[in-house]
Amino acid sequence: MNKELICIVCPNGCRLTVDENLNVIGNKCPRGATYAKQELTNPTRVLTSTVKIESKELGVLPVKTANPIPKGKLFDAMKVVNSIKVKAPVELGQVIYKDICGTGVDLVACRTIKE
Repeated sequence: MNKELICIVCPNGCRLTVDENLNVIGNKCPRGATYAKQELTNPTRVLTSTVKIESKELGVLPVKTANPIPKGKLFDAMKVVNSIKVKAPVELGQVIYKDICGTGVDLVACRTIKE
C-alpha cells in the first residue's frame, strides 16, 4: 500500500509516494526523502504559541519549541504552555520552560520584552 504526501521542507512542494519499504519517489531533493520517512515513522512538529507575561508592553509572549517535538505530544505540551506565566524582562531566545513533556526540547521566547 502506497502513501502519498506533499513535502513541506522547501518551496517545491513535491508530491511524494512512499511504499511499504519506505522507498520514496517524486522528491526533487534528498530532503524530501528524509521528510517522508520521518513523517511516516516518527512525525514531529515545532510548536508555536504564546504564554502570559506580566509586562507593561504586552499581555502575551510569543514562544516556540527550540526543535520539533513528537506530534503525539503536542496536546500535552499545549497544556503546559497554557499554564505558564512569566515576568518581564524576557530576551529573545531565552528558555521559558526546560524539557517540555520530557522531550528534551526547551520552550523559548520569540521576542524581547523589556518591561
